Amino acid sequence: MTMRSRAFVLAMAGAVLAAGPASAQDVSNRVAADTDWAVFEVSDPKECWAVTAPKETVNTRDGRTVSVRRGDILLFVTWRPEQSIAGEVSFTGGYPFAEGSTVQMDIGGTAFELFTEGEYAWPATPADDLKIVTAIKRGANAVLTARSSRGTQTKDTFSLLGATAMIEDAESRCAS
Repeated sequence: MTMRSRAFVLAMAGAVLAAGPASAQDVSNRVAADTDWAVFEVSDPKECWAVTAPKETVNTRDGRTVSVRRGDILLFVTWRPEQSIAGEVSFTGGYPFAEGSTVQMDIGGTAFELFTEGEYAWPATPADDLKIVTAIKRGANAVLTARSSRGTQTKDTFSLLGATAMIEDAESRCAS
């Protein structure tokens, strides 16, 4: 994902998810929603993504819960047919990740590792994306644990209710 498309996706999805149902109807590229997930689509270039925001966030430093400012916290599954990208999992924690750190993802007791760059994290390979998407479709919650560049440990819990329908919807909209 290019920095431009990352910023666009983040801004649009974050605005809609944070705004709630009333404002969400005003966003033209939101094309579907089911329980805790939504689908967005843009046409130039063609891109579709299923996205959700966390139901719970816990921030700790030195073993104590702390209040911190974070930007949008989102979990995505994206399709970009022009770049031959299908079902790419990504996560933004709303802050720059600690350099060289990884994000730990747990879905139903199965652990996955995401590699970080700036404010984003991804699995290492498309095969890992596929494994994570399969787990998302079968799971109830995804818990992502990460460390910010300031040393804050974050734990974000995402509901997976509606994920299967929205992931399949995004995929069908962007099938190449």
